[in-house]
Amino acid sequence: MSDILSELCALRAHDAEEGARTEPVAALLARPEARVPRPSFADALHRPAGALPRVIAELKKASPSKGLIRADFRPADLAAALTEGGAAALSVLVEPHRFLGSSDNLALARSRSPLPLLWKDFVVGEWQIAKAAACGASAVLLIVAALPDADLRRLLAFSHDLGLDALVETHDAREIDRALAAGARIVGVNSRDLRTFRTDPEATYGLLARIPADRVRVAESGVRTAAEIRLAAAAGADAVLVGEAVMRAPDPATALKELLA
Repeated sequence: MSDILSELCALRAHDAEEGARTEPVAALLARPEARVPRPSFADALHRPAGALPRVIAELKKASPSKGLIRADFRPADLAAALTEGGAAALSVLVEPHRFLGSSDNLALARSRSPLPLLWKDFVVGEWQIAKAAACGASAVLLIVAALPDADLRRLLAFSHDLGLDALVETHDAREIDRALAAGARIVGVNSRDLRTFRTDPEATYGLLARIPADRVRVAESGVRTAAEIRLAAAAGADAVLVGEAVMRAPDPATALKELLA
């Protein structure tokens, strides 16, 4: 695990411990929102033959590598704009320390968009997944590099038990094999090296072919142009995750429409 990933996971483990003291897992799951039917993240990413990959548009205010990305960050308005722009699902950063996210951002996005929402976090335990369900998320992110195999299987099963999909993120062939062995149905390949935070989309395209066609294949990070979306399609991606390209745009809806043109 890279230093930055280790740091973020440790911070979120501490946050979860603090949160569980005031609202344990059972209390979170007793919230009415945790039992409301939510749109399927997996179904939203289904790509018909010949179509472009579906877009998961990301609401992200900042990142460790780029600093502040969008100063005028209004999650509700951004969610509405990206929905109008053609997103199939939204990814909402909730990590507060280095990405300046919040679970409130997910609630605000839900207030203005009917799309399935991905709880984008550094998940290390059940409390975060229960929190995601209580906030109305349709899916959670599980990062293979951050989780031993037993934890990955346990958290994947817990997510499914709560009716949540899980985007299982990988970075290389070994991690893809681990994700598949754990039973992942949605497998993402992140082109961002967690040690350097540089992106290499071409490496992603080569790895996507390793994922069986009966799983949902997602190309993550580094997708900035319509041409790159077409390259991802040719490599077999069912969906692409697009963040910075739309978050830096003055008009995110128009930027997303241009990507999908």
